[in-house]
Amino acid sequence: MSIVLLPEILRQKLGEDGARELVNLLNASAKNNKEDTVEFVAERIERRLAEMKADIEARISALETRLTWRLFAFWIGQAAFFYGLVKVFLVK
Repeated sequence: MSIVLLPEILRQKLGEDGARELVNLLNASAKNNKEDTVEFVAERIERRLAEMKADIEARISALETRLTWRLFAFWIGQAAFFYGLVKVFLVK
């Protein structure tokens, strides 16, 4: 982004070199401001993504734990069922 127009009265007061330097200063300031804003937003996004990643990992861990216990309960139930079948049909 370049600043092209500078009021004539300001150009007269500063002279051509002064006006050119003012324009360069304003351009540099705008560029730095843009870079700072981009850096700030990038840091916020990275921090938020890290928080989301930690939350997702915690949820997956909790889900794996619940699934493990449910599978354990299922296999205990299956073992008890087959034990009952064996007891009823094979042992008299």
